[in-house]
Amino acid sequence: MPYPPSQQVSDTNGASDGFRTAALALAGSAGAALLCATALCANRDALRQIVQEQCVVHWQKQHDPAPCERVEAAFALLADRKGGAHFLLIPTHAIAGIESPELESPGAPNYFSAAWQARDLIAAALGHRVPREAVGLAVNPVHARSQDQLHIHIECLRPDVFRTLHAAVGRISAAWSPLMVGGANYQALRIVGADLDGANPFALLAARTSQPEGRHAMGDYTLVLAGMRFESGPGFILLAGTSRAGELLLDSTCAIAAA
Repeated sequence: MPYPPSQQVSDTNGASDGFRTAALALAGSAGAALLCATALCANRDALRQIVQEQCVVHWQKQHDPAPCERVEAAFALLADRKGGAHFLLIPTHAIAGIESPELESPGAPNYFSAAWQARDLIAAALGHRVPREAVGLAVNPVHARSQDQLHIHIECLRPDVFRTLHAAVGRISAAWSPLMVGGANYQALRIVGADLDGANPFALLAARTSQPEGRHAMGDYTLVLAGMRFESGPGFILLAGTSRAGELLLDSTCAIAAA
């Protein structure tokens, strides 16, 4: 189901998430494109509106999640409008983003865990199995987003990011340590386990920012979670950085997992 033009948006500064791309593609003139950029595409509440006013309502009334892929009690899953193997996990209630204190509370839903469990959408979009170490999840910082509704990007890792993480896997431990990935500086953390039931990336980052060496607030950070296989078994590498949007480390073409 196509989204109304008023709900086409861009997520990152300088990197379209597809909503704006679709709107500009529909614009038949420079004037129309300008109208989209200045009026229609400036809606920072579009993702919340799509989920709460369309997906949840359709699910409750018709048991149909459209235009979302799925609707659960705490979140919905929406295909990104630029296409490819790119999906968004969006809470069903209003929550601004990574800076929201409720993400750190003990009873908060583990949205990263839910996003990881939804990686089968990538395989369905590609038509073949995708290994865990090819999958990446990302949340952008306040300064590199245009939507004020929390959403986690579900895609594949860029091939160069995949290679960097695999080359550094032996140096990444259960303590935060510096790592350059994709030309930017991050802090990297090893998480052990096949899933994230016992580890909430938001809480892990909050614990770091509360330490004396934490020089930045939660909203300054981007988080990127990459699936990994260590010698000891399955796990994850969590990256936290403040220089750019973590979404830029992901690849909706999923070239790293080509059939």
